[in-house]
Amino acid sequence: MSIIKTFMITGVSSGLGKAFAEGALSAGHRVIGTVRNADAAGAFKALAPGRSHAVLLDVTNFEAVPNAIAQAESEVGPIDVLVNNAGYGHEGILEESSLDDMRRQFDANVFGAVAMIKAVLPGMRARRSGHIVNVTSMGGFITMPGITYYCGSKFALEGISEALGKEVKPLGIHVTALAPGQFRTDWAGRSMVRAERSLADYDAVMDPIRAARQAKNGNQPGDPAKAAQALLKLVSAKNPPVRLYLGGDALKLVQDKIETMKTEMAVWEEVSRSTDFAQ
Repeated sequence: MSIIKTFMITGVSSGLGKAFAEGALSAGHRVIGTVRNADAAGAFKALAPGRSHAVLLDVTNFEAVPNAIAQAESEVGPIDVLVNNAGYGHEGILEESSLDDMRRQFDANVFGAVAMIKAVLPGMRARRSGHIVNVTSMGGFITMPGITYYCGSKFALEGISEALGKEVKPLGIHVTALAPGQFRTDWAGRSMVRAERSLADYDAVMDPIRAARQAKNGNQPGDPAKAAQALLKLVSAKNPPVRLYLGGDALKLVQDKIETMKTEMAVWEEVSRSTDFAQ
């Protein structure tokens, strides 16, 4: 018989967050989901009365996070699994995108996740158990022009996840970066923030990418329901991975980049080693 766990999942109103919550509830788990308004809260509570618990929280309101976690745990119980899913994609050439755009991207995708982690860690540390799952992206290892800020935020969350995992593993806490490829969600549709185009020099790079992304929206290869099943397998594993890619596209693109990196390192190996003091 599987162990019933309490999940805390951010951003359960749509996309992968909704799929993760529905999958966990279908498996009999309890889910505390963050939502942004009362209507969404009511809809989420109705999914599985008594097991689906809604919390009104914007993860970029960092000061509100600790109290929200404390209240949720007092009402529902200790959080066994934190899934940092809330976030969004920013599409825009770096030179055309403001620093405020970047701050907002990092607030949602990085600082919000860290605020959630810091709020659940004291309880997990005291219990010597727990699993933190940070939803990153294949864009946290590969990169694509036109989503520079997004890739930067996901690279940051990947590094934080990996280093944090080394800090808390001796305390019985697991950390996994869950990196999806292209899934059939609204990430590339209404959820994406798009910077205005202004510099014609970038047209040849950006116009085909933007057109292709919009054309593919709704036809992405990844199935959110299957991603939810992968999450359940992940959190039930005795020795979960530091990083798990979701989707054949993510796996192939990451493998291709690793091969490219190996080739480039070999070409420049002599220069790399030339900077050491002579032995």
